[in-house]
Amino acid sequence: MTKTFTTHPLPADAGPETRSLDAGLAIDPATGAIAPNVSMSVNNVLMPGDGAFSADGVADLADLPYLYARWANPTVRQLEQRLAALEGAEDALATATGMAAIAGTLLTFLKAGDHLIVSDVCYAGAVELTQRVLPDLGIEVTPVNMARLDRVEAAIRPNTRVIHCESPVNPILRIVDIAAVSALAHRYGALLTIDSTFATPVATQPLAFGADLVIHSLTKFINGHGDVLGGAVIGRRDLVARIRGRAGVYLGATLPAQSAWLILRGIDTLYPRMRTICESAAAVAAFLENHAEVERVVYPGLASHPQHALAAGQMASFGGMIGFRAREPKAAAARLAERLRIVHYAFSLGHQRSLVVLLDTDEMMASTFRLKGEALDDYRAVAGDGLFRLSIGLETAADIIRDLDQALTR
Repeated sequence: MTKTFTTHPLPADAGPETRSLDAGLAIDPATGAIAPNVSMSVNNVLMPGDGAFSADGVADLADLPYLYARWANPTVRQLEQRLAALEGAEDALATATGMAAIAGTLLTFLKAGDHLIVSDVCYAGAVELTQRVLPDLGIEVTPVNMARLDRVEAAIRPNTRVIHCESPVNPILRIVDIAAVSALAHRYGALLTIDSTFATPVATQPLAFGADLVIHSLTKFINGHGDVLGGAVIGRRDLVARIRGRAGVYLGATLPAQSAWLILRGIDTLYPRMRTICESAAAVAAFLENHAEVERVVYPGLASHPQHALAAGQMASFGGMIGFRAREPKAAAARLAERLRIVHYAFSLGHQRSLVVLLDTDEMMASTFRLKGEALDDYRAVAGDGLFRLSIGLETAADIIRDLDQALTR
């Protein structure tokens, strides 16, 4: 006897933890398997008239039957539906990397002659794309400290189409007043896109504060296991459809099904992971703030953070990223790299294991940020000669503290 298994719709009032597990989940109708299937097929059979040979002119590729994996894939689509639910959005596009999500979004809504306002401090790849590559395409770009609302408004031009920022920003954990910047963008007819990788949907949902699109590097906290690359852009269906038609098809930004499956598995534990990480981060930040070798700690959850009140108003929790300045930063970096036994001295962030690395200010200015004048002063006021970027993992908080203490102490 053959039985057909049915997927029941998620209740509309399901809590965020439930959505992180079950939104978009499709029970296999033949086997009843609960874990998502991995659809590795590049192509799918169809009936004449079911699809289109070209994506050109198709309003939304997600409305078509599954035809070709670069256009849409069942496993990837489950991930997109899960991500949209997490952000309270209509739709999402999953991409091969976080940079693919950023590039695909900007290259969809900007063309030669348009103007972009971008956070002067943000993810290095985004800085270099916007300030080195987009101007070559005839797109005007103005970097701005997004915490200075008067500077944001002064930078707006008649041809400003997009304002792109992060909150908290990488690496100095500056907080952006999302509602205020959103109001400015919309007053002048621009889109507001926000990279919320550091916050995750657990801490902040930028769309609720007026942002048009939220971007994540899924490589980081959302997957949370340091074993797969991915990105996403999430928001209104009509905006996501435009990006899907361009980035998903013509820019080759497609996320593989196996990667989507791994990220779905990571999302299953997103809320308990972030709860543990945020609790540990608060304890570690408080410890570092009283350490003899530490000059300053930057963490939105500390009262000493200059934007702590703003962070508390738009973050449900304060995240797993900590910045700190050590006395004699290069010597401290050498001690950390040599002595750490639990925390790892390495790049990247948002993994299950704690990671720390020194971001030397002179090196950052020579390579990526190239800030001058007031912008450089604002950066140095936080980072000094170098800022340690510490990503808290799932280890016991006391073990992280002991490891940092023995490595930092001379």
